[in-house]
Amino acid sequence: MLDGPRLPSASGRARSLVVLLHGYGADGNDLIELGAQWRQLLPDAAFAAPHAPSMIPGFPPGMGGGRQWFALDQYDPNLLRRDPQQAAGIYATMQAGAEQAAPALHAFLDAELATHGLDGSRLALVGFSQGTMMALHVGLRRSPGPAAILGYSGAMLGADALKDEIRCRPPIYLIHGDVDDIVPVEAMFAAIHGLNAAGCPARWHVSRGMAHGIAPDGLQIGGAFLAESLRAKG
Repeated sequence: MLDGPRLPSASGRARSLVVLLHGYGADGNDLIELGAQWRQLLPDAAFAAPHAPSMIPGFPPGMGGGRQWFALDQYDPNLLRRDPQQAAGIYATMQAGAEQAAPALHAFLDAELATHGLDGSRLALVGFSQGTMMALHVGLRRSPGPAAILGYSGAMLGADALKDEIRCRPPIYLIHGDVDDIVPVEAMFAAIHGLNAAGCPARWHVSRGMAHGIAPDGLQIGGAFLAESLRAKG
């Protein structure tokens, strides 16, 4: 069973659950700080940031984090930019990894919702980088679907299969830096295209001058989006 840091709701009554999915090489401690920054904006939300299921082989001990949702042995952002044919194979390998990691994440989400006595529609998923890939993969295949999916600096895997596998169409917001050299901003636009093809329109924002990270404007936009989406659930 996955585990990780948690934050109780600021109001003391959890009416929604925001789950934060970290990127490659980090762990849940890397994103739980987002919950701390959004607590006053989302006073009735509890936050949880699970550690991904496996360690990166050979990750230096004592460095902190070092976890992965799935391996990225073949990942090369420059190759993704210049060779679409090889990129397709790399994305297919990552999709297989996401599918292997999904059951553990589904189980974690179900357990956290049960702990707070919440229905699945009171869930919001927030991902960063590889965590965005997991948020989109898992969130769109849940029923009931989450109240919102917010993705930073990520990509969508399995766009071709999504039309047959999608089980919900929640509000989605994707945010990306325009000088991201780890996950090119083109990956966000490809995700928007894939979501549209599956009948799932999404909003997006480009943070100017931002590399692979979350800019202040992205943090503000993301928090407002979560508040709007959760408020719409009553």
